[in-house]
Amino acid sequence: MNRPDHLLSRHRHRLMAQAILLGLLTGAVTVGFHLSLDYGEALRSRIIDWAHQHAGAGPWIIMGLAVIAVVVSAGMVIRFSPEASGSGIPHLKAVLLGRRPFRWVRVLAVKFASTVIGVTGGLVLGRGGPSVHMGGAIGQGVANFWSGKAIEDRSILVAAGGGAGLAAAFNTPLAGLVFVLEELEWRFASLEFFTTAIACLAADMVCRAVLGQYPTFHLAISGAPPMNLLIAFVPLGILSAILGGLFNKFLLFAQKLIRLTGWSRFVWWLALASLVAIVGWLAPDLVGSGQGFVDGILEGKLLALETVALYFLIRFVLTIGSSSCGAAGGIFIPILVLGALLGWYVGGATLILFPELNVDSKLFAAVGMAAYFTGVVHAPLTGIVLIIEMTGNYSLILPLFIACFSALLIADWLGNLPVYEALLEDGLRKDRFKRSTRSNPGS
Repeated sequence: MNRPDHLLSRHRHRLMAQAILLGLLTGAVTVGFHLSLDYGEALRSRIIDWAHQHAGAGPWIIMGLAVIAVVVSAGMVIRFSPEASGSGIPHLKAVLLGRRPFRWVRVLAVKFASTVIGVTGGLVLGRGGPSVHMGGAIGQGVANFWSGKAIEDRSILVAAGGGAGLAAAFNTPLAGLVFVLEELEWRFASLEFFTTAIACLAADMVCRAVLGQYPTFHLAISGAPPMNLLIAFVPLGILSAILGGLFNKFLLFAQKLIRLTGWSRFVWWLALASLVAIVGWLAPDLVGSGQGFVDGILEGKLLALETVALYFLIRFVLTIGSSSCGAAGGIFIPILVLGALLGWYVGGATLILFPELNVDSKLFAAVGMAAYFTGVVHAPLTGIVLIIEMTGNYSLILPLFIACFSALLIADWLGNLPVYEALLEDGLRKDRFKRSTRSNPGS
């Protein structure tokens, strides 16, 4: 009679080939997605530069681009695959809980196209969530063609695909693994860990082979921060929890408001496009995903504190609007941009109040990205590992732990729900309402 560990070993060996295939496919799709988004951002920059050469018609050119992007990117989601809206991570969580079906081919195609079109038009969206969602869709496809009716294997492969998507999106294999542990798969046992690790490794190898082995961000600091500076990261964590909770509440409120107005969706789209066009005309760096903007901050771009506060407010509003309009697109990079601005502001204020500490605002900007991510998502380990891998700087470990766990503790104390959990509950509540309305049409 076979012992349980022998059965586990055979199951692991059976999943290995599927995990490798899943990682390679997810890596290839995600790299193509990454390159398409880069091309879209470059195309938008060229259009804005060209528009500035035609001062009279220039603003209207940018407005036209934004309107087309909002209408097409959101419209195709509404028409072909409503579950592809937003980041897609709440839908992936619902699939893993057995609460939603997964039309993986539709999700894969619509997610890719809608996000690229939206970002090209200047919507403040990122590639992280869509890469996770598309990776889960590929996991569903691999399970359908390989594992047949094995429900357990299907769940494992969907979760592993999500982790592989994040790994390939930012060249962060450990963050992909940790994200599945913290966010996607609550039953994270030996098989799940093994399959996700293999898939993340394979996806990251594809990413590195095509895009290179450089970290996503270049952080221009040297050495670890002095010990007497560590206490300054506690206020950063506290502010991240407070402002992260506000972000979640405003995002939910905006989505409910747009849903309740129904027929006025085009009014919302026009308002969002107008705001994107105004910001794109006056401050082009603030539209789109914002990765280049963060690069500038981490490389030492000088910003006044008043400017940082204004930029934070603009990006906050644009992120909420873009994530609520119905288009596909993630909030990973937009959250990191907000965190970098918040961290820069706290670092600059600390330098003014305590000049003897000789604070480097770039360091606070990097830590702020993980802290604000924690304040919004409540996944501190993912935030810590993500920023370490994205910057390639392990000297950040102590500030990251202090800021992220301060943010988590304050967020828990305030009773803030994690953003993906809140969106999942809102979506399931909407499904229950629709079912009750269909079963009681006269009520």
